[in-house]
Amino acid sequence: MSEQFMLSQFLVKHFIKDYQRTDLSEVRGRYGYLSGIVGIIANTALFGIKLATGLMINSIALIGDALNNLTDAASSLVTIVGFKLASKPADEEHPFGHGRLEYIAGLIVSFLIILVGYELIKSSVDRIIYPVQVSFSWPVFLIILFAIFVKSWLFFLNRLLSKEINSKALLAVSFDSLSDMIATGCIGVSLIASLFTTFPLDGYVGIIVSLLILYSGISLTKETISPLLGEVPEQELIIRISEKILSYEKVVGIHDLIVHTYGPNKYMASIHVELPADQDIIEMHEYIDLIERQVAKELNILITIHMDPLNLDCQEIIKMQEELSQILSEFPPVLSFHDFRIVGKGERENLVFDVVVKHGTTRGEEKKLRSAITEKVQEKHPCYYCVITFDQNDMLVN
Repeated sequence: MSEQFMLSQFLVKHFIKDYQRTDLSEVRGRYGYLSGIVGIIANTALFGIKLATGLMINSIALIGDALNNLTDAASSLVTIVGFKLASKPADEEHPFGHGRLEYIAGLIVSFLIILVGYELIKSSVDRIIYPVQVSFSWPVFLIILFAIFVKSWLFFLNRLLSKEINSKALLAVSFDSLSDMIATGCIGVSLIASLFTTFPLDGYVGIIVSLLILYSGISLTKETISPLLGEVPEQELIIRISEKILSYEKVVGIHDLIVHTYGPNKYMASIHVELPADQDIIEMHEYIDLIERQVAKELNILITIHMDPLNLDCQEIIKMQEELSQILSEFPPVLSFHDFRIVGKGERENLVFDVVVKHGTTRGEEKKLRSAITEKVQEKHPCYYCVITFDQNDMLVN
């Protein structure tokens, strides 16, 4: 393993210019190109060797594994094209760039894996119905061991590359190599078993190999579709954005952070920032602009900030906000509240605020919460009516 890791590190350091600048799209592209080029060379060689060997010993499992390697070579080509297109700059039709094409490349790889698994399972069933005896051969066995070594190295290489640039596409390629390594190992086991039995294991092992390939393809499809659909933000990103904005002296609080991703390391965010209402509005507008520029520069994220003025001098608001905080603490589903204000005067006043509840809280539960919170408030303040908006997640990504 250490030799495989050292070889992988050697390739990264010697063939990727500025390999440490993974925040740059052109450097990400070089990581993808390295994975693709190595994958094409290794898988094409394995395809030729396995196909010739499989035909020689009449092994449907080995022939199917060879075809899987040919598909892997095609997948590596897709990876190169995907990273090339994903690194294209923004244009009029795609103002946020083409980064999501990297996810689509990973999705195509997953579909190719599923196709190979499907075709192999059909061939394996035919081999069970019409069996052909497979004989053990040392040269063939050594070829299988060599293929296992190559696939294990490809797994380590692509896993290393995927971690360096946080790439779902390269992660898909790495797990494809892992499933191939296991599948080839199964073929080796069936070859050894042929020394002790005449039972035609080849077709059954072919089914095992095909099921492993199908499982790998389906799992990778889920992995690559997830960022296209929209994932929950990484906690580290949320913390960095929150801590940076809260570090500004005049910021009282934040809420409703929404992060959109347009490819790896390409984010656009919006957030509500609470500021004192007694400040000059022009100065506060400039203050918000300053925060936007500095957050964008430091965190490499395009961000838009909505300013929420808070009246921090009104004793009625301060007192009622404290009471409301105490009341809401009695309800376990409630996580926090924000945007609190009092609207109206006299015999009827509205307490307007947003409540953040635990994920999974149903509409019916929210309705009961609204009634219970209102009832608690009106026990002490009959003239107050609650206007509540429920949020199930204060921090979102899509």
